[in-house]
Amino acid sequence: MTEKDTLIQFAILWDAAIVGNNSKEIASFMSEDWKIIGSEGITTRDRFLQLIEDGILTHSKMDSEYITAEVYDNTGIVIARGTSEGTYMGNKFSVYEWSTSVFIKRKGKWLCVSTMLAHAKK
Repeated sequence: MTEKDTLIQFAILWDAAIVGNNSKEIASFMSEDWKIIGSEGITTRDRFLQLIEDGILTHSKMDSEYITAEVYDNTGIVIARGTSEGTYMGNKFSVYEWSTSVFIKRKGKWLCVSTMLAHAKK
């Protein structure tokens, strides 16, 4: 398996962890300073995980129809397009979006340092 394949597998496992709504498992895929950037602004790792822990944010679906990956030494970039579904503050959501995640490799393990989201057209 190539390093690109390993990185894509890691991203797929992270999607599965997010759907599991277990903040500790989700955290194991993120660096301490991870941030997510989307149309609502920037959210920190701690805030994102707290929303999940409190049940304010839940996911029922995270899929990727298209994934590319590039690896540059200990840095990786994964670009995916797919659907994110769940609830936020009691309201259902379903978003078809592009995501770009940047990963670093520490002690032989990939960790995501940032994720950027943008709405996608079907």
